[in-house]
Amino acid sequence: MHPPVTIIGAGLGGLVLARVLHVHGIPATVYEAEPSPTARSQGGMLGIHDRSGQLALRAANLMDEFRGIVLEGRQAIRLLHRDGTVLYDKADDGAGGSPEVQRGELRQILLDALPAGTVRWGRKATGVRTLPGGRHEVAFADGTTALTSLLVGADGAWSRVRPLLSDALPAYVGRSFVETRLYDADTRHPATAAAVGGGTLGAVDPDERGKWCVAHREKDGTLHAYFTLAKPQDWFTAIDFTDAPAAAARIAEEYDGWAPELTALITGGVTAPVLRPLHALPAEHRWDRVPGVTLLGDAAHLSPPNGEGANLAMQDGAELGKAIAAHPDDIETALTTYEQAMFPRSAAAATEVGHNPTPQEVISFFTKTPAAHAQA
Repeated sequence: MHPPVTIIGAGLGGLVLARVLHVHGIPATVYEAEPSPTARSQGGMLGIHDRSGQLALRAANLMDEFRGIVLEGRQAIRLLHRDGTVLYDKADDGAGGSPEVQRGELRQILLDALPAGTVRWGRKATGVRTLPGGRHEVAFADGTTALTSLLVGADGAWSRVRPLLSDALPAYVGRSFVETRLYDADTRHPATAAAVGGGTLGAVDPDERGKWCVAHREKDGTLHAYFTLAKPQDWFTAIDFTDAPAAAARIAEEYDGWAPELTALITGGVTAPVLRPLHALPAEHRWDRVPGVTLLGDAAHLSPPNGEGANLAMQDGAELGKAIAAHPDDIETALTTYEQAMFPRSAAAATEVGHNPTPQEVISFFTKTPAAHAQA
């Protein structure tokens, strides 16, 4: 029997890894800080790319289940000038390579495909250390520990596993998202719903760097938007985001002069805007081989949102799972094979949208890629 693989984090990447290992008969345990699969919202829409995320789902033998949750028509892309003028409009013709799904539904597919008990909920990792003999000990907030000879950090931006491999810390990229939602928008906000269209909307101020928004049409008439502001973190601390009307009004001030159907995405919601500061690891982040431990997803290569994050994490999980299965008696060869392919792949993706893209770079991103996604 292959020794169990210990995975910290039940995001998409960690769950793909656990599923691919299960397909190959290799046991895994996933430790997750959240108390249950429904403890919080799992984000909005994801375009699952045929060159990465879909390959991961094929490796997990879950393509049929994936097709069952695809939302038809959501690969449509529209780009607007701040005044509402349409700059680019492409309908979903069914030929695109990034079908859209709800993140929560995709996560549930992965959870359902794992043996009962694989995910240990409510186990927040607080630290890790290497023991003599190459084993690793993970400490949890509840006072328990876990020992393992193969540890994978799939625990996101502020990974507790990363310090075993690297001293790198995520740095603020100079801009943040403010996340908003409109519910039942076709009835309550028809002008805004019409502006967003059937899929993804991008709106840009061609004269001002660092000010743009992305909106997605989700299920049941929900519009999910992310407004970008190139401001220092101190600027946002002056806003009380628990005071929904005041916070929305303050953010809307920064978009003065934008078309009302666009600013309604900020002011028309019934829930408070959510601040999402953006951080990134160095684009060329890598580490020397440390026996028995590696990273995937944001723990390994956090970058500004560019539509690749979830796809890369899933690809990481699948490729790592396949490498372990291909070298069951030589874990160091498996981890080396995985890392040597992952490092250049993630570095290339990190350069697609800069830390603070120019308006023209934002426009090019929307008009030259199959879909554009803001992922928190």
